[in-house]
Parts: sequence; C-alpha cells; structure tokens
Amino acid sequence: ISAMKKQKFDIVLCDYNLGDGKNGPQILEEAQYNKLLSLNALFIIVTAYQSASFILGTIENKPDDYLAKPFNAQQLFRRIEKSHLRKQSLSVITKEIDNGNLASAIFHCDELLNGDNRAIHSQLSKIRANLAINVGDFNTATTIYQEILKQRELFWARLGTGIVALFQNNIDQAIDIFQKLIDQNPMLMESYDWLAKSYEALGRITKAEETLNQATEISPHSLIRQKKLAVMADRTGHLDIAEKAYLAVIDLGKYSVHKSPGDFSGLAKVYSKKNTPQQALNTLNELRQQFTNNPEAELRSTVLETEIYQKLGDNKQSQQAFKKTEHLQHKLKNKIPKDLQLDIAKVCYLNNNDKQADNIILSLIHDHIDDTSFLDSILQMQNNIGHVKDSSILIQQTRKELTAINNQGLKLFQQGKLQEAFAVFEQALKKTPSNKMIILNMAKIILSDLKTSGITEEKLLLAHYYIKRAKQVGVAADKVGKLQLEFEMVTNTPPLLI
Repeated sequence: ISAMKKQKFDIVLCDYNLGDGKNGPQILEEAQYNKLLSLNALFIIVTAYQSASFILGTIENKPDDYLAKPFNAQQLFRRIEKSHLRKQSLSVITKEIDNGNLASAIFHCDELLNGDNRAIHSQLSKIRANLAINVGDFNTATTIYQEILKQRELFWARLGTGIVALFQNNIDQAIDIFQKLIDQNPMLMESYDWLAKSYEALGRITKAEETLNQATEISPHSLIRQKKLAVMADRTGHLDIAEKAYLAVIDLGKYSVHKSPGDFSGLAKVYSKKNTPQQALNTLNELRQQFTNNPEAELRSTVLETEIYQKLGDNKQSQQAFKKTEHLQHKLKNKIPKDLQLDIAKVCYLNNNDKQADNIILSLIHDHIDDTSFLDSILQMQNNIGHVKDSSILIQQTRKELTAINNQGLKLFQQGKLQEAFAVFEQALKKTPSNKMIILNMAKIILSDLKTSGITEEKLLLAHYYIKRAKQVGVAADKVGKLQLEFEMVTNTPPLLI
C-alpha cells in the first residue's frame, strides 16, 4: 500500500497470505477504494490455497487474474499478456466509465462492438449490457443478453436477464432465473445476492436471509454479504445467525477499509437481545478501542449503554450514558446515520423523553418515506418497547402529503411551468431533505430547463448538485444513470459526482 501510494505500478503480483495484517484481497480492496491503481494496471493474486471458499473469496474481490502455485515463468507471462491485452483493448471504455462519462463509454463500446475483434466481443457485450442497465435502457440490455444466449449459454448473460426482470418489477420471473442458475451451479455467488434482493423486494425477508446464509456457507469471506446477512437475521429475530455473521464481519473487517463502528454496535445489540449484557458491554469496549477519537463510535457506545444499564437496573450508569448521548447527538447533528438515529429515538423513549424521540421519528419518516424496509424498522422498534402509539398513521399522512405535493409539482412541470414546479419541490425539500422522489424530480426539472432555456452556470451547478444528491440518498442506480446520461447529452460533459 505504501509503495502504491508513492508510484503507479503497471503490474502488482500479490500473495494471498501475507502473514499478520492484511491479506492479498484486502490489499486489492484498499488499492481500489483509494484509487491507487491506474486503469490499465494489473493486479494478480498469487496463492497456494486450493479450497473453494478461498478461491471464491478471492474472485469476488475481482482481481485481474488468480494464479495458483506452483507456476513457471511461461505460465506467468501468458497470464500477464492475456490480462494486459484485454485491459488495453477496453481502456478507452473503462476510462470513460471511471470518469462518469456514460454517454462516451456507450459510444466507444458500440464502436468496438461493430469492429472485428472477436477476442473481446463477449466482454464488450457484457460491459454494454451493464451500461444499458445503468442508464435504464432495459430493452437494449435484453436484446444483448438474448443475442448472446442464442449462440451460447453464458452465466453472465442469463444472470443479466434476471437483473432486468427485477428492475422491471417482474420479480417472480427474476426469482425463477436466479434459482435455476444456483441449481445449475451453486458456486456462482452473484446469483445468491440477486436472489436475496428479489425476495427482499417482495418483502419475503426470511427467504432473503436463508439465501444469504446459504451463500455465506459456501463463500464465507465476503464482508459485505456477511454484513447484509447480519442485519437481516437481526431483523427477523434469528439472533444466533446474526451473531455468527457479525463475528465474521468483525473478523473480516479487521484489516479492511470497510471496517465500521456499526459492525461492533450491531453485535452488541444482538448480545443485548440475547440477554447477555456483559458480552454486549465487552463488545462496546472493543468498539472504543478499535475506533479511538471517533464521535460516531462513542455515540453508538453510549446509546447502547443507556439501554443495557437500564436493563441491568443500574439507573445511575444508564443516566450518565444518556447524558453523553444527548451531548454527542448535538455535536454530530446531521452526520448521524439513520440506524443510529433510530437507536437514539429508542433510548429517548426509554428515558421518557417522548418529545425528542417523536421529533427524531418524524424527521426519519419524512426523509425515508420511500424506504419501506426502514419504515418497518421504526414500527418494529416502537412495538418492541411497548410504545403506546406507533407511527403508522404518521407514515400514512406523510405519504399522502408528499403524493399531493408530487402531483402538484408534476402537473406544473407538464404544463411547462418549470420555475413554479421547482419552487413546489424546493419547499417540500425543506420538510424532507433526503427524500428520493423529490430530489429525483428536482434533477429532472433542471435538466428539462437546461434543454429548453439554455445552459447557464447557475443551472449547471444546480444540476451537478441534485444528480450528486440523488446518488447520495440512494436513488436507484438506473435512475441516477439515466440522469447522468441525459446531462451529458445536453452539456457534452459528465456530471461531477465525487
């Protein structure tokens, strides 16, 4: 890592096993995260490990190649040559994708597909179909996948048809495709992830959890999948599975750039629910040691200590922790993740500070009214602590209000009254600053204004801001991609998303 920070290497050969500290895939993970590798650089994992779980874990980090020991110089040369030629051929596309210039990436991809380079035709088709999905062009993606499948049954093409079905809300069809892929080849891990997403979209959380649990049994070295499983199992009340997954996340995250305070607090919550308070408190001590001088880590600790000490009947310790929570909450303000805000609301209720709790819940509902899963978490929390009234009526009212505002804004937009429409949504955004639907519509209005009234610096800055904001709040990738593509077509420049 230190060497890669000092200079850009063309080729990195990295062993899987590096002794104490990071392993090879974690080196790659950090290099990718911090953009330490140039677009044409090769990163090849070298290892003597032959077990399926290690191989799958390595492949999921997407190195350019994976080389098993022992190997000779000629084998190494052939692998480097093959990877280098592939990267060179695709560099013009990957560069544009990396810069967020989707229109140009699509243009170059189509140009190369019309050429006669058969060696990379399959890879180009895969990239082009992914680009089509990323900009919501599902017809083009479907056409590419069907053309490939007519010639040959390729996993990525069949998987792509399921992804398109899921995006188009044909969820049963998507489930059928992903399940058949798993039945045919249980080692293709992407199928499990997409199958879990499909079950989650139907609200079948237990089936989604079972799917992820099955995947982690086969390939236990994916931190992100283990984390998803931990959160889901905690939600369904399967605390043994949640505990096992969180322990795996913490172990995998030890030397990972994706290490997070939320992993430790998640495990502590599980221990608290399992009525093992000392294990919960030990986990919070570990959290503090791993994240010294980290306000979020400290806030997560004090929030849970408030609840744990109250359960233990130690009101003095609980009150001390609650006072620290209130102080840290004001200090962090709007930088608190939504799951932590919900935990704060919970301890406010437990300390009879209903007014503060209700204000937090109101804000969370306004900001996440289009996130059904999170709204269910709010209702579940209130139900678990025996709160007299839940927020279901408030959720219904908020949805009704936002639907009315959205309809008013869209009506003005359709009438060509762009400024009036924008003003309506801008007013709504003051009440719900992270609402996906409102932000998406504001970006669409600005893009329409750029097309009809011409480009000004002010409008460009607004477009940049709202497209970036749409990405930040979690608007679906295909919708953000569509905005990006439209922006590029109007301005001939990619939006600034960094």
